[in-house]
Amino acid sequence: MRYFLLTASSALALTAVSIAPASHAQASEVATQANEDINEQLSAFFKDYDDQELTHSPVSKAYRGIRDADYGKWDDASDAAEVAQYERGQAALAQMETEFDKDQLSQASQLSYRLFQARAERSSNAFPFRRNAYIFDQMNGAQSQIPAFMINIHRVASKADAEAYVSRLDAAGLLIQSLVVQSAERADSGIIVPDWVFPYVIADAKNVISGAPFEDGADSPIYADLKKKVADLEISEAEKSDLVARGGAAMINSFKPAYEKLIAEMERQQATAVDGDGIWRFKDGAAYYAERLNNYTTTDLTADEIHQIGLDNVERIHGLMRNIMTDVGFEGSLQDFFEHLRSSDEFYYDTREAYLADVDGKLAAITAMLPEFFNTLPKAPLVIKPVEAFREKSGGKAFYNGPAPDGSRPGTYYVNLYNLRSMSKTELEALAYHEGLPGHHLQRSIQTELGDLPPFRRFGGWTAYTEGWGLYSEELGKDMGFYEDPYSDFGRLGMELWRACRLVVDTGIHHKRWSREEAIQYLTDNTPNPEGDIRKAIERYIVYPGQATAYMIGKLKILELRTRAQDALGDKFSMGEFHDVVLKSGPVPLNIMEERIDAWIASSS
Repeated sequence: MRYFLLTASSALALTAVSIAPASHAQASEVATQANEDINEQLSAFFKDYDDQELTHSPVSKAYRGIRDADYGKWDDASDAAEVAQYERGQAALAQMETEFDKDQLSQASQLSYRLFQARAERSSNAFPFRRNAYIFDQMNGAQSQIPAFMINIHRVASKADAEAYVSRLDAAGLLIQSLVVQSAERADSGIIVPDWVFPYVIADAKNVISGAPFEDGADSPIYADLKKKVADLEISEAEKSDLVARGGAAMINSFKPAYEKLIAEMERQQATAVDGDGIWRFKDGAAYYAERLNNYTTTDLTADEIHQIGLDNVERIHGLMRNIMTDVGFEGSLQDFFEHLRSSDEFYYDTREAYLADVDGKLAAITAMLPEFFNTLPKAPLVIKPVEAFREKSGGKAFYNGPAPDGSRPGTYYVNLYNLRSMSKTELEALAYHEGLPGHHLQRSIQTELGDLPPFRRFGGWTAYTEGWGLYSEELGKDMGFYEDPYSDFGRLGMELWRACRLVVDTGIHHKRWSREEAIQYLTDNTPNPEGDIRKAIERYIVYPGQATAYMIGKLKILELRTRAQDALGDKFSMGEFHDVVLKSGPVPLNIMEERIDAWIASSS
């Protein structure tokens, strides 16, 4: 075996110590060196495992900024490839547990050891349900992910990069066709999206193959992207023309036929769609949902327990909202106030430019305050971009893409401005703090920049940690002195209320068998969000079971641990040190976060 606890020379040295008249200092020095060797070997083990996995994922390489011979390829999306990946992970776990004694590792290495075990356990729990996921829906799927990847991730800094762009366009056809076949197989076995999903997928697919070079008209987004990236290269005009011509041919000959097959298959499935929105309708739906909740929350909470936590927090937040309603002098019920916020023009922007300008201002102000609350700050820059036109109609309200570790790509906060009536002024501040600073950009950038951590920790994640941090950051903004406008503070509470309601409606849909309409009505009655916002959110939770529960569960745990530390340490408590303990481990399950905070409290007392 390649990895072992001690090298042969180290083992001989330790044996000699036990039988030769060496000093205690010499023995201690040898033992220390042996322990350092073990930790280095474990680091090498993780690095080699990551290198092996990267050979199977050209897409992961691109996200990390790696451009090599695979730059023009896609991942193998077959079930056989997924099985092989799972088996490699389980084999690596067995190898690690055989070759490394956890008790001989440093504390930092022990944490990596435990996280690798937890990662493999999560994979093992999910593996039996791997064919339950939808391949195409309005939130996920190659119909929008391929063009988004090409535009936002595939960088072109040389002619070779442009050649790889063309190769990826050409190879995308076979990738899409293989996914269409898998989608058909799953649909025929009962894993089929609700009927209202199909128009979104079909519309997105048609958007991608609209415009030049597919038909007359303005350039399609992906064709325009290819042209721009090629135009910026320092190569001859003849070479540029050739690259654009070959890219256009790949779109017509590979891209377009594959998208047409995708559209035809979605239309076929739409005719056979069944009633019911939740995954309870799958033959193993209850077990699958329990696994999803465990996966996303990293807890053993049941669906009923999560549902009740949601109801309790909805009641708590409604009380805080009534206080603000009184402060601004509004007369009427809380639901009347919700309707006032939904329908009054004063709470919405007239232009995208005005919205983006206010985001810039809020993020600039909070950036100046970060050193007072954080000892560690991100190096990567943050940019704000509207969601691209080809996917904005079906896309989420806002989301974040992390930076490349080599600095070639900034962190990006995407905001969906397709419908400005879904983007309230009252929520702008909290949303910017969640997705930008001190939320996802700060956390994800610091994680990526932790160069001493194994790659699976720098580039992996646990949803309750990551999204819990994003939601925690919204409230942290108030601790930092922001939300001076009471309506903006109401918007912050509205965002927290939204996440509390998610616990109710996600479990309602997938466990209690609520319909889409019942879930929409619950949000309408209990939140100030506009109708379009509500409908899009419920549709997201339906196709993404369990994920929405991670936010509130994670945030509640982080706040619980901060309060525990403040109570225990009193004047010794440091917000910057607390945040370092949370952030400088990278993402961890909530139980491990709790252990780390408790250990920090004990060492700081």
